[in-house]
Amino acid sequence: MSKTKAEKQWLNRVAELGCLICKRPAEIHHIGNGTMGKRADNFSVLPLCEIHHRTGGHGVAVHAGRKTWEQIHGTEKELLEKVKRMIEEREIEECF
Repeated sequence: MSKTKAEKQWLNRVAELGCLICKRPAEIHHIGNGTMGKRADNFSVLPLCEIHHRTGGHGVAVHAGRKTWEQIHGTEKELLEKVKRMIEEREIEECF
């Protein structure tokens, strides 16, 4: 399914933030939506570098053990709220 213009803009803004954990260049991580094997929509995403997203191993990469990762870094929902605040702050700064 192709992305809408609004989805593409949001995904770009999120990726531009850099990894939430280490600030390295980020790729997009869709947060879990509570249904096994189903990912969230394109507005429920976190910016994570490849290490914190998928290659870092247990406790480092979210896909290597979400429960442990969330104990260390916070829940995906908490981090999603942080991402939304960060983007909102950037948009305010861009107005000045």
